[in-house]
Amino acid sequence: MARKRSYQHAGTTVVIEHDSRVLADNPLGDPHLRKLAVWLPPGYDEGTARGRMAGRGRRYPVLFDLVGFTGSGLAHLNWRPFDENVPERAVRLIAERKMGPCIVVFPDCFTCLGGNQYINSSAIGRYADYLTRELIPHVDREFRTLASREHRGCFGKSSGGYGAMIHGMKYAQYWGAIADHSGDAYFEFCYLPDWPRTLNELDRYRRPARRAGRQNARATMPRPADGRDDGRARRFLEAVWAKEKLNEAEAHALMELAMAASYDPDPKAPLGFRLPVNLDTGELIPKRWQRWRRHDPVNLVGEYARNLESLRGIYIDCGWRDQYQLHFGARILSRQLAAHGIAHVYEEFDDNHSSIDYRMDASLPFLYRSLKP
Repeated sequence: MARKRSYQHAGTTVVIEHDSRVLADNPLGDPHLRKLAVWLPPGYDEGTARGRMAGRGRRYPVLFDLVGFTGSGLAHLNWRPFDENVPERAVRLIAERKMGPCIVVFPDCFTCLGGNQYINSSAIGRYADYLTRELIPHVDREFRTLASREHRGCFGKSSGGYGAMIHGMKYAQYWGAIADHSGDAYFEFCYLPDWPRTLNELDRYRRPARRAGRQNARATMPRPADGRDDGRARRFLEAVWAKEKLNEAEAHALMELAMAASYDPDPKAPLGFRLPVNLDTGELIPKRWQRWRRHDPVNLVGEYARNLESLRGIYIDCGWRDQYQLHFGARILSRQLAAHGIAHVYEEFDDNHSSIDYRMDASLPFLYRSLKP
């Protein structure tokens, strides 16, 4: 571990409250008044009449930091032992002349399901619209950004990496470059293997409870299933929302339900979404799983090839020991991009999914070079 270094000019972090119309009356009842953190680089305030807010003076590229599942943008401002938070890392990279000054935005997109995938969902909320239709114009009005997609990028890890890639595909009119660290991809490997454990956790909330002895499979394990909750998922959510600490099985089950709410929302279904497997047998429900696959980046490259080609930079990396098996999806995604002639950088490294913020030493300079004037 490297010793932390301090710099005389560390930039300025501004935290403002943003009242979102997009998130008002969201289906989960999550707050629509959100704290938005914006980091301004060293020198931002120098020689300007109005100081940090928008006005005359130098304008900067802007990066949006999309955090991973269970995170919030504000978490990337926290003090970290033997490590750097994102502003500290950016300051060092600028001081080392590995990148130039830029503005970094830290949105809060947390939900009571533990997060979201930065997409629009009738079961969670319109978080893609929140980023693109509200926060981008708000930041451009309030701060001295280079207010065009050619100078605006997004980056993230895990769910944040997924969000960056999906935004590069579907919302390229807002972004000029993206960086995807260990982003969710190839759902057959990263999501399906965890469903047996999730079903075991949900089974604790089954009514009636299971009884030992001879079973009537037709009565207790109906088939076919349509992915609707029979009450156990609802009872599970009520239980975890009442707890102060989740165990690992509960956290993973919550994540799988959040993914179902993201990828297969249905306003007519209990909880507003459907599940991709039979709650009792674990059998995959093909129609429901197809809804998930429509959101998998490895299946979307061809459909959004023109948007991806328009980006000024695409960076992807993943550790080859990722415990969620995301390196397989990253490899497929890179191969698909190459097959469509889409320029990108793909790197692998000897690590897993955890504590890999040091990979920003590669992605942040890449994004700056792609977005600088």
